Amino acid sequence: MTARRRAAAAAALALGLTGTLAACGGDDGGDRPELSVGGAYIPRPAMADMAAGFLTVTNKGGGADKLTSVTTPLARDVTMHTTKGTQMKQVGSLDVPADGELKLTSGGDHLMLTKLVHRPKVGEKVEFTLHFATSEPVTIKVPVEPMTYRPKD
Repeated sequence: MTARRRAAAAAALALGLTGTLAACGGDDGGDRPELSVGGAYIPRPAMADMAAGFLTVTNKGGGADKLTSVTTPLARDVTMHTTKGTQMKQVGSLDVPADGELKLTSGGDHLMLTKLVHRPKVGEKVEFTLHFATSEPVTIKVPVEPMTYRPKD
């Protein structure tokens, strides 16, 4: 191998290693979701077999995520719904934007709990586990509030 070819091969190898190290190193987590959940509540259900759930998922990270499902011992089924105007539509996931929030509110996007095991009473706390596309599951205790409860913003 000539000196020129060796120098070119060494330069190519050095460039390749630099790219590999740059891709692997220096990860400060800035492109990952950093999720927390707050403001959760269930209004006391009017019916014995169905309830709604509301909460806010805050993402302080630079990467987006998706809420893919919610489980709770209170209900056999939990579905996610979007609301546009007066139209409610069941969806398979809800976006949690980078550096943003997913708000599940009365009259907006929300959770529907069906086939309730029992009708919860005001003051009861219900366990929810939120499952995400990339983040670890988050388990929270959700208070049951009066039917007329509206959170303070």
